[in-house]
Amino acid sequence: MTKVLVVDDQVLIRAGLAALLRASGLEVVGEAADGEEAMRMTATLKPDVILMDIRMPRMDGLTAMEHILATGKNPPKVLVLTTFDLDEYVYKALRLGAGGFLLKDTPPERIIAAVHTVAAGDVLLTPGITKRLIEAFVSPPTSAPSLGSLTARETEVLRLVGHALSNKEIAERLSVSEGTIKTHLNRLMTKLGLSSRARLVVLSYDCGLVKPAAR
Repeated sequence: MTKVLVVDDQVLIRAGLAALLRASGLEVVGEAADGEEAMRMTATLKPDVILMDIRMPRMDGLTAMEHILATGKNPPKVLVLTTFDLDEYVYKALRLGAGGFLLKDTPPERIIAAVHTVAAGDVLLTPGITKRLIEAFVSPPTSAPSLGSLTARETEVLRLVGHALSNKEIAERLSVSEGTIKTHLNRLMTKLGLSSRARLVVLSYDCGLVKPAAR
């Protein structure tokens, strides 16, 4: 069973989310009111997914996420859930390795589905928010990361990940199994020193494999 830690400074929202997740069959291992508490509870409770708010007292969600994802060999997945869809919040969350970004007006069934998606290792890239922000903010750096160690197939998988395709969609596009795509993704992250699918998406733009849409 997927273990979830709910992090939000508003007690009613926190309790409501916890009740929603439990009713769906997910295991809520704890509830934290700020980033500092989230860090402590993550270390002891070992959740699979953290449902993380951004604006909180003492320590915000992005700062907490940066520390959490930089600690340990198998850090939890982080799904950001917030009222604030400011561009810089979404982009920084992706840069840090968030598995997804949802607004608090997201329907309950989509929140539950998003937790399962992130827990499975996929990144939640909704066309209305994430893709728009990646295209708006990512520009090739002066010295783009080298893809020289990748095979032609791995490079193609990286490009398709950058277009926000799911494992199933990539498998269908390349006429292989989803298991094969998962293997390619694991090798990509190992070769490139990345810890999440979200960072692969950002890298695909940084390297020019995916071009921002014309405006």
